[in-house]
Amino acid sequence: MSSIFTKIINGDIPSYKIAENRYFYAFLDISPLAKGHTLVIPKKETDYVFDIEDDEYKDFFLFAKKVAKAINKVIPCKKVGLTIIGLEVKHAHIHLIPINSIYDMDFKQPKLKLSSDEFQLIADKISKEFEE
Repeated sequence: MSSIFTKIINGDIPSYKIAENRYFYAFLDISPLAKGHTLVIPKKETDYVFDIEDDEYKDFFLFAKKVAKAINKVIPCKKVGLTIIGLEVKHAHIHLIPINSIYDMDFKQPKLKLSSDEFQLIADKISKEFEE
């Protein structure tokens, strides 16, 4: 059975795409901790991030780095934080979250409620800054 992320990659579930290449896909989290909160996933469905083959793992993080740099150009923040939890979806993924303090990455915080227009505007702005 395909993960929700595979369904997003395949276009079966809509997403607010930031960037994509042959191997990876980045899109806005629909329950964000901050504006610009983005998920980066490999297109090859692997449950556990540390089971990803070494070359793909390296490329995964390099792709995420480029996404983070694009986020940082658009969203006012001190840094873009990175976290991997890996329990909620059986498909490896990286959370990139614009932060101004360590508490901005606390997943117990209430999630932002954004309109589809707000999500699309943020996605478009970040996408324009992404450099492959």
